[in-house]
Amino acid sequence: MTLRRILILLLLGLTAYGAWAVLEPYQSYPSEAFVDIPRGLSTAGIAASLQAAGVLRSEWPFFLVRLLRLRTTLKAGEYRFDRPLSPLEVYGKIASGDVFYYTVTVPEGFNLFDIAEAVARTGILTRQEFLKAAGQSTRVSDLAPQAPSLEGFLFPDTYRLTRHTTAEELAGQMLQRFRKVWTELHSPPNAFEIVTLASLVERETPMASERPVVASVFQNRLRIGMPLQCDPTVVYALQLADRYRGEIFKDDLAFPSPYNTYKHPGLPPGPIANPSRASLQAVLAPAVTDYLYFVADRKGGHTFSASIAGHEKAVASYRRKQHARRR
Repeated sequence: MTLRRILILLLLGLTAYGAWAVLEPYQSYPSEAFVDIPRGLSTAGIAASLQAAGVLRSEWPFFLVRLLRLRTTLKAGEYRFDRPLSPLEVYGKIASGDVFYYTVTVPEGFNLFDIAEAVARTGILTRQEFLKAAGQSTRVSDLAPQAPSLEGFLFPDTYRLTRHTTAEELAGQMLQRFRKVWTELHSPPNAFEIVTLASLVERETPMASERPVVASVFQNRLRIGMPLQCDPTVVYALQLADRYRGEIFKDDLAFPSPYNTYKHPGLPPGPIANPSRASLQAVLAPAVTDYLYFVADRKGGHTFSASIAGHEKAVASYRRKQHARRR
């Protein structure tokens, strides 16, 4: 056998081995592995991290793919691996930026404290980091220059975070979503009073169909100078002071806070939660009623009344049903 043939066979063998190494799936981690690739990490650093995590059998096939794809960019982020992949597939996953996302769902009516707790459960951000970012009221100075925080402007939705998402970026995503909805509603430039009232409506009833009626009650009260007497404002006042005990007690109604609408007429100093599109619409287009009162009806909704006599009758009926239920 000539030297030339030996070299050709050797080259073919190396090519075949290289192809096998690049295309052969591999996994040595139990069920899933997470690899965090920070910005600026070299190809050697990426390959070493992948091998250490059990994603690659060895580093050199990854380098080989890199040589074949010099024009591609390997993107920073945290990557999740949950099945055997070949070095070619691993490289493609990182080149395409298929990073792992954590999700945070913000239900309608969540306030800053609720959102902060949900965010903290991801392990990406702390409660205090989010609350600090949500306190940057200048970010809504064009919509609500008097807003004390971003409360009310962090739109309820499901958001995606990566390992490197900051609290400011997450709050920005929520604010951007609010701005989009606000524009779609063809709303007036100053959002402050509408969002504040919508947050009260949101916290008073879970029924979207009932919200225009609740909005009409509050607007009727505001028009005649009658206190709103909205229980959720008392809860919020207590939460701000870290004094909420899980339910409202009689002495809480006298709690000295500007958010307490039992003690102070008019709207509170700002939103008490983050309202949904339905609540914003309800305030922008409330029902036309003469109602001034409402009480829960034990069916998830409320009984509305135009007079104190009608309201007292509804309250008595509610209490009778509650008593009968307990018996």
